[in-house]
Amino acid sequence: MVSFRNVTKRYAGGQAAVENLSLDTDRGAITVFVGPSGCGKTTSLRMINRMVEPTAGTVLVDGTDVARRPAAALRRTMGYVMQSSGLLPHRTVLDNIATVPRLNGDSRTAARRRAQELLEVVGLDQELGRRYPAQLSGGQQQRVGVARALAADPPILLMDEPFSAVDPVVRTELQRELLRLQQNLAKTIAFVTHDIDEAMVRGDKVAVFAAGGRLAQFAPPADILRAPVDDFVAAFVGRDRGFRALGFEPADGLTLEPADAVPAGSLGGAATGGWLLVTDDAGRPAGWLPPGVREPEAVVTGGSLFVLGSSLRLALDSVLSSPSGKGVAVDAAGRVAGLVDAETVLRRIAAGRSG
Repeated sequence: MVSFRNVTKRYAGGQAAVENLSLDTDRGAITVFVGPSGCGKTTSLRMINRMVEPTAGTVLVDGTDVARRPAAALRRTMGYVMQSSGLLPHRTVLDNIATVPRLNGDSRTAARRRAQELLEVVGLDQELGRRYPAQLSGGQQQRVGVARALAADPPILLMDEPFSAVDPVVRTELQRELLRLQQNLAKTIAFVTHDIDEAMVRGDKVAVFAAGGRLAQFAPPADILRAPVDDFVAAFVGRDRGFRALGFEPADGLTLEPADAVPAGSLGGAATGGWLLVTDDAGRPAGWLPPGVREPEAVVTGGSLFVLGSSLRLALDSVLSSPSGKGVAVDAAGRVAGLVDAETVLRRIAAGRSG
């Protein structure tokens, strides 16, 4: 869908922002550009919609040189989401979302109807359409920015560090929302970030840029984690890359042990010898009781959970974070499905390596 052919960008003084970049993004996939500050990832993104013009080389969309198209017309065929959302402060949410359809000739009624539909798509209440950007939270503004980028139903979506300005909790929520949208819409997305975790979790393929605008490695995330091509990539992805690589290995085949669990409303009576898992009335984990106690006030909360069918990384993390040393597996509804210990997870990892 989007191709770079020996693309170089040099600024005054001859300094290279991007040096001889060649890569092809996959149609309907998320390609992440990641690297340290000043490595050329944002410059590369902006050359796709001609916000930046290359000094040499060619950028192609569906085999056509983007330089052959008027810049304004080209940009209206691509969605663009930036770090600060870039909403027009004097326009309502609906009118912000309707901006590109209106530029493309849609009537105000049709553009607003489309904007109203997109509020639901990005998980916002319809009532927010009448508000102005200043009346929204940072996370809501970013969702509106995504909706505006989708308004003309573009095949390509460019995202320049879109979630870096929000807090970690909202950021995780927005990242999940992006993956949900991608499952339904299958856009071709170029996504810029400096966060290696975000790149590895969100990207179908990842382009790691080094200083001087050099493309160091371009591959699926699991391949980069398992086999970085040089010392720079190995250092950039971090010393814990082996643990991160477990995020791409399914937890299928883990043998779960039955959970010795009791509903919170049934606590009391004789103490048990070991840790006891406490659940709510629906069978969802609520915490752990230490050995020898049964009082409700003694329940210890904490520890992550892993959903059946998720990754070995989440399974191992659930074990390591659990106060009892047992990871809790839950089904899609959040109900306890069983327990797992570190030895079981490590055996499964070893079996995957030998198999």
